[in-house]
Amino acid sequence: MAKPVVAIVGRPNVGKSTFFNKLIGERRSIVEDTPGVTRDRIYGETEWRGRKLTLIDTGGIEPKTDDVILSQMKLQAEIAVESADVIIFLCDVRTGLTAADRDVAIMLKKSGKPIVPAINKCDSVGRLPYEFYEFYELGFDVEPIAVSSVHGSGTGDILDAVMDLLPAEWEEDEEDDSIKVAVIGKPNAGKSSMINRMVGSNRLIVSSIAGTTRDAVDTVVENQYGKFTFIDTAGIRRQSKINDSIEKYSVLRAHMAVERADVCLIMVDANEGVTEQDEKIAGIAHEAGKACIILVNKWDSIEKDNDTTKEFTTKVYEALGYMQYAPLLFVSAKTGQRVTNIFEQICYVHNQAQMRVSTGMLNDVLGDATTRVQPPSDKGKRLKIYYMTQISVGPPTFVIFCNSAPLFHFSYQRYLENCLRETFGFRGTPIKLIVRERGEEMPHA
Repeated sequence: MAKPVVAIVGRPNVGKSTFFNKLIGERRSIVEDTPGVTRDRIYGETEWRGRKLTLIDTGGIEPKTDDVILSQMKLQAEIAVESADVIIFLCDVRTGLTAADRDVAIMLKKSGKPIVPAINKCDSVGRLPYEFYEFYELGFDVEPIAVSSVHGSGTGDILDAVMDLLPAEWEEDEEDDSIKVAVIGKPNAGKSSMINRMVGSNRLIVSSIAGTTRDAVDTVVENQYGKFTFIDTAGIRRQSKINDSIEKYSVLRAHMAVERADVCLIMVDANEGVTEQDEKIAGIAHEAGKACIILVNKWDSIEKDNDTTKEFTTKVYEALGYMQYAPLLFVSAKTGQRVTNIFEQICYVHNQAQMRVSTGMLNDVLGDATTRVQPPSDKGKRLKIYYMTQISVGPPTFVIFCNSAPLFHFSYQRYLENCLRETFGFRGTPIKLIVRERGEEMPHA
């Protein structure tokens, strides 16, 4: 059984994200004084009284709204409530008990889940404000608890109340053995739609408004191919267009999502082809040494003849010259075309990135390569390569010992990389070569 799930729910701007960040001890949710910033469910983990809990920060619930995004947020919050074992209902003491709070309370009571009412912004030490006592009217089984998400006071009381509502025995999962997959690309390339298609449930808000997915959201999928954790990232947009702090923080989060991933799915819009921005985004994954798959999405909307696929493939690899190793799939999140193939490819490139080759086999390839193409020389001094060994995986990383690092030109490194790929594959993963002169210390993996 998974860890207990605790959802933090409430109307917009009561301080849910700040409270969530305080509980998990890191700045994972975007904290900004704009209602509707947390548009998706954000997951985090905390430990209390020796037990691990999964926390969900939700978009604020506007009980009666015609706004598309707000009603989507309400739906996401409802899904979070559905999957939670305990709900923390956060209210704001400064505004007092509002009609919207009452509506949310009714919705939560209907869920039948245990509820802990937390009254936020009780920041002054000593006596509680008069407004605090209004919240007793809501009539929950647990009495309202005063908290300050800014100062962190009351968080222990809240977590104690949560623990008291959980079953005494709870089986915990073993170590997470899933493959972490980051879906990266420009805003509106179809990342959220693709995850929804792959997951088979309406997990992320999908909207044609660029920049809707403002935070990275993890989704676990288990199927016949294995176990996968999908990290949907904020659409990475051009630096010049990043003018508000929310977007800046989201781009940082996209970089962080790539760091957390084992495999990156780079989404390109078939209607636009590979843009300069796509090159930069792919570069983030390549530089981070992640296994990659290029997905050309919206392929259903392209008029095709016999050469369309071949021509498009050539253009993609011309634009992403440094990523010739990455498999390319033509897909459609809208129709589901070739989406199941993505899982097989994820497993394949992940295995390739984790491949280890013995030192003996590596040196056979090295000997053959240096016989076929002599190492470069300069002013009568020739490069001598003594041996090669693999020091780590993900990406496969090799150390080559030689007599002179400056003689080891980039072009010859590229040649050796190609020889390794010809022999062992390493499809879908970058390869890292570290050049050392004999006598230098071996780098750490």
